[in-house]
Amino acid sequence: MHKLGRSFYRRDTVAVARSLLGKYLVHVSRGVERIGRIVEVEAYLGPQDRASHSSRGLTPRTRVMFGPPGHAYVYLIYGVHHCLNVVTGRTGAGAAVLLRAVEPVRNVTGRTHGPGLLCRALRVDLRRNAHDLTGDELYIAAPPRAAAGAIVARPRVGVDYAGAWARRLLRFYLRGNPFVSRP
Repeated sequence: MHKLGRSFYRRDTVAVARSLLGKYLVHVSRGVERIGRIVEVEAYLGPQDRASHSSRGLTPRTRVMFGPPGHAYVYLIYGVHHCLNVVTGRTGAGAAVLLRAVEPVRNVTGRTHGPGLLCRALRVDLRRNAHDLTGDELYIAAPPRAAAGAIVARPRVGVDYAGAWARRLLRFYLRGNPFVSRP
């Protein structure tokens, strides 16, 4: 596997989102390497995107989104579920890609078709917030054989409050993959 470098993340958020499909999410914790193949993502384009956490500006919670690309933005939703995002674009952009689902590859147990389930199965929590994804504990890598498959674009899930932004085709997934959260 080839670990992705900073330049991969320092690109247009939609391009990064689409490019993440088929890549491996790797979390090494307590000596166990957990790997899932990314099969579903959502792009959040920065402060102008009404569905993005960064739309409220720079806050203690969103600070990492405005930082350098290639870092993890992990937050807790509903006080129960962790969600993992990848910071993209240039420093200050406030953009990120939410990882919505993975296909288990190695040492991943439990359901993985949804952002909270993904984090639970790979044991990702708030301790990984602001983690540098070019490090050795939590990172994304290109698999040995690149075969992502056909990509489907749909509106994002659960952002009806965002007006016209809710209808934008910023959710991407691999067609026919059984681990996608909502085909």
